[in-house]
Amino acid sequence: MWLFFASLTAFFEACKDATGKQSLKSLDEYSVLFSFMAVGVVLLLPVLLISGVPPLLPGFWVALLIGGSLNILAFTLYVRALKLADLSLTVPLVTLTPLFLLATSPLIVQEWPTWADGAGVVLLVIGSYVLNLRSPTSSAPNSPLLPLPSAPNIWSPLLAMARNPGSRLMLCVAFIWSITSNFDKIGVVNSSPLCWAFALFTVIAAGMVPFVLRRGLKPLVAQWQLLLLTGGFNAIAITFQMLALTLAPVAQVIAVKRMSALLSVLFGHFFFGEKGLRERLLGAAIMVAGVVMMSLS
Repeated sequence: MWLFFASLTAFFEACKDATGKQSLKSLDEYSVLFSFMAVGVVLLLPVLLISGVPPLLPGFWVALLIGGSLNILAFTLYVRALKLADLSLTVPLVTLTPLFLLATSPLIVQEWPTWADGAGVVLLVIGSYVLNLRSPTSSAPNSPLLPLPSAPNIWSPLLAMARNPGSRLMLCVAFIWSITSNFDKIGVVNSSPLCWAFALFTVIAAGMVPFVLRRGLKPLVAQWQLLLLTGGFNAIAITFQMLALTLAPVAQVIAVKRMSALLSVLFGHFFFGEKGLRERLLGAAIMVAGVVMMSLS
């Protein structure tokens, strides 16, 4: 059942990223992120009230303070990365989160990886490398980047990630989420999946309010239909993720969630005309193999 919930998380996560990137063509990252979370709060509140607010144990508040603060930073960097670079290049880099989780999970929630987890992470890293084979440094039109070496070599994909501002931001996001995913686990255990998702959305939306007010609400109103759809996808994805976290270790749930990378490659190619489909699909397929290995451990 946890694998089913985590797979649904991956699907709706990819839908959220695709619609979010579309909205970023006319809006800044703060407005889009506020919409992600505010719509989620509105959609989840009646469901939470109907199902009942669970007892909130002391660990909930500590997890919300730390996890919420870090998620404000992580999600801001995430949406900024979507704006700066290809969907099919940036989103798959978040699959590196399980690599960092191998170190953070034992320290925070005492969940220890298996050998299969380690092998799966190796495949995820290899897949991320393959994704950047013959990739352009950035899809942003005026990105101030240094040129890559003219002749490709073994380091070219790594240099592409290092020189691409969107990729750099996503690597930071992957590391931060390796920490916040453990606090998600603590928050869910000390409340409920639905309650934790609602609380987390509320904190992140509140953190974006000053930026949104400074820019005005008129742009949000003009894009309300697309933003509503994006926020709905986000709310569904996070809810399934929190359900999965109650049934399986953090590293495995997050690994399956990163299968959204495969869908993002397809969405990026068919909806946004992004190039390099063959290399990016191959890289995503390698990541899926790593996900399967980790889910069977």
